[in-house]
Amino acid sequence: MDSGSLRDLSELPNSGTEPDGSAVIRVLSYNIRSMRDSPVALARVMKACAPDLVLIQEAPRFFRWRKQLARLARAANLVYLSGGGSAAGPALLCSLRATVERTEDVLLPLTPGLHRRGFATAVVRFGGARLGVISCHLSLQKDERYAQGGLLLDRIAELGVEHAVAGGDLNERPDGRTFRRLGAALQDCWAKAPWGGEYTSTPDDPHQRIDAILATKGVEVLGCGVPDFLDTDELRAATDHLPVLAALRIPAA
Repeated sequence: MDSGSLRDLSELPNSGTEPDGSAVIRVLSYNIRSMRDSPVALARVMKACAPDLVLIQEAPRFFRWRKQLARLARAANLVYLSGGGSAAGPALLCSLRATVERTEDVLLPLTPGLHRRGFATAVVRFGGARLGVISCHLSLQKDERYAQGGLLLDRIAELGVEHAVAGGDLNERPDGRTFRRLGAALQDCWAKAPWGGEYTSTPDDPHQRIDAILATKGVEVLGCGVPDFLDTDELRAATDHLPVLAALRIPAA
C-alpha cells in the first residue's frame, strides 16, 4: 500500500466515551527489549501515543522487575496492571481511565531448550464497555509458535467476555501460518484500517511486520499502525521494535 493511501494523524481518534455507552480507546503494543536501551526515550514514546492500554513484550523479568515496570508506567502517565516476570515477559499497563475487574498471568508449556513464554491477561472496563486484554510474545520456533497461537485463541475464549483485544510480537509475518490462523479468527487491525506505518522491525530499517494488534469481530477498528508523528531518533533509542498503535471503539456491555 502506498503512503498516499494511509490515514493521517488527524484521523486517529482520541480516547472518549460515546453517548451510547461505547468507548473509544487507544491500544499500544510494544516490544521494549527488557528496558535495556533508553528508558527515558521509551517513556516519551509511550506518553506521546496517549494510550489507554499498553501491551508490552520483553518486559523486565529478573531483578526488581516490578519496580522497573512501575517506574516506566509513572514516567508515561500510566499504571502497572499485570505481567512481567510472572508472565515470562508480556505485561500490561493502563491509564487511570480503566476500571480493572481482574488480571491473570499465564505461563505456557515449556519446550526443553526454548525460552519460556506466557500471556499477561486482564478484563477491564471503560465507561459502559467491557474488554478482555492479552499481551503475548510468540515463539521463534515455528511449530511451538503455531501451538501458542491456538492457546492464545483458547485464552481469549476463556476470558468470558464478548469483546477482546490481543497484541504482541508474533515473530512472524502476515503470510505465516500462525499469523494467518490468528487472522482467520480475529481482526488484524492493520489490515482492517491501516494508518501510519506498516513495518515494525527494525527501527533502523523497517522492512517487516511481525508485531500486531488483533481484535474480536465486534470491536470497530478506527485505525492502526506505527505512529508516524514520533521522533525517529527517539524510536531508535527506545528499543529494537517500532510500536503499534490502534484506536478501537468498544461497544457498551
